[in-house]
Amino acid sequence: MNRFPALIVLVLAAGAALAQQGQQAPEIATGTAARQAVKTRHFAIAAANPLATQAGYDIIKRGGNAVDAAVAVQLVLNLAEPQSSGIGGGAFILHYDARAGKLAAYDGRETAPAAARPDRFIGPDGKPMQFYGAVVGGKSVGVPGTLRVLEMAHRKHGRLKWAALFEPAIRLAENGFAVSPRLAASIAADKFLTRQEAARRYFHNADGSPLRAGQNLRNPEFAAVLRRVANEGADAFYNGEIARDIVAAVRGAPNNPGDLAETDIAGYQAKQREPVCGDYRVHRVCGFPLPSSGGMSVLQILGMLENFDMSASKPVGGAATLMGVHLFAEAGKLAYADRGLYMADPDFVKAPVAGLLDKVYLAERAALIRYSAAMDGAAKPGVPKAMKTASLGADNALELPSTSHIAVVDRQGNALSMTTTIEDAFGSRLMVRGFLLNNELTDFSFAPEENGRPVANRVEANKRPRSSMAPVIVFDRAGRVQLVAGSPGGSAIINYVAKTLVGVLDWGLDVQQAISLPNFGSRNFGGATELESNTGVAALQGGLRLLGHNVRVTEFTSGLQGIQRSPGGWIGGADPRREGIVLG
Repeated sequence: MNRFPALIVLVLAAGAALAQQGQQAPEIATGTAARQAVKTRHFAIAAANPLATQAGYDIIKRGGNAVDAAVAVQLVLNLAEPQSSGIGGGAFILHYDARAGKLAAYDGRETAPAAARPDRFIGPDGKPMQFYGAVVGGKSVGVPGTLRVLEMAHRKHGRLKWAALFEPAIRLAENGFAVSPRLAASIAADKFLTRQEAARRYFHNADGSPLRAGQNLRNPEFAAVLRRVANEGADAFYNGEIARDIVAAVRGAPNNPGDLAETDIAGYQAKQREPVCGDYRVHRVCGFPLPSSGGMSVLQILGMLENFDMSASKPVGGAATLMGVHLFAEAGKLAYADRGLYMADPDFVKAPVAGLLDKVYLAERAALIRYSAAMDGAAKPGVPKAMKTASLGADNALELPSTSHIAVVDRQGNALSMTTTIEDAFGSRLMVRGFLLNNELTDFSFAPEENGRPVANRVEANKRPRSSMAPVIVFDRAGRVQLVAGSPGGSAIINYVAKTLVGVLDWGLDVQQAISLPNFGSRNFGGATELESNTGVAALQGGLRLLGHNVRVTEFTSGLQGIQRSPGGWIGGADPRREGIVLG
């Protein structure tokens, strides 16, 4: 493995001096960097809202397992964190069955309507639409997949009756719950919720003011939907009155009416896929396969970093070191370059998965990383084995940071890592029967071609848009679950999760310490290296610029949840940047 050459010492010294000047900056912008890991003995649940975590905890205490808990958590998140996920969106579930010793990936990603065409987001002027010009309204809505994928996972692995898992959310919907500070802030900041009557009524007071933190919020319409689905299964959502109302809202949207049909909803199917796994040093890291780019991109970053001695770049003073950030960002540039070219729905585009994860290929990519200087501009995609030339156009579809993550390990040792989303905060802003509809179709490339070459992630009928969601489960050399993790955060999810894995596996941090580390990395947007503002890592910008990095200091609000094996049981971590907690 490579170590730092002598010629980099001067740059490191300069970076260290600059870092010293920023020692007084708080580690985390929210001021909660001192959060301690939660130690549990038999099971653990981490979710993005205390009410949701409590619902999952109660389900396990009643004899439920990881899948049972995840269903209950998701339904409560729909209420307590509606800006991030819900039954109007989609989810990816990575599940380890301890008894069978098998890992499975359940795909609940939304799909485009049968009427969708590649030019869906091309405006009258022949150019791609502005992002929010496409998001708000019906054109951006894909067929929701969350209930179908939860039902699939429950039928295969659940212990408690399906209807019992709906009880916590139904109680909260009927009796009400206190609006959290994060939800209140999200409502107040959103410019589009008032454009649709149902969303305006639900998220605002009668005088037009946004809901305040602490106000009691009831949702009897959503309670009625949950009762139907609890008693009749997911078919109650995908056929009949609820589906008709979804279609009516999409087609009748005052902004960008869409073309979703009842047949699109009725025909939706969740899919079981093969997880994507790779070795990282002595660990086995498994993630979600395409149509999520998250699993492959995380593995690519780790596969390149494996060629460097990352243990020599351990964090100092609660923030990553200059060389740690440099190497991580350079690997990110290369991984995101490959992601933008090759990765899309595998039922439509055959990506060179084996070639992209091949150790020799990743070593060749890692050889492009220099200790002494950053790459000049954005990285170019590679050409893996079995690919003679790149015949596709590059895509940098914009994914904004909403979404949520659930991590569970139950008493039997089953593990679940689930990332769930409606895409942008509050999705399309269309509300039906108390739940919001996604804007997931804006995860497709707005431009169907680049320089005359088709973009892999272009819009097509019945296709699933590429995602960055990266639920992961890591196994130790004995084959035991070692770590369960994931995060929201749009296209930055890949970096958030990879940072956490490096923190635990290379730097010896516990999962809470790794989650709380300031965020950093590169998504290859113009080759920029991004640093989380108001944190210790932002002090590294001078040293990084000396290495040639184009540095951008920005708000990097992850929402990581993680559970790690410990000698006495489990350690849970929740991101201090959001409202999540761990129980067990």
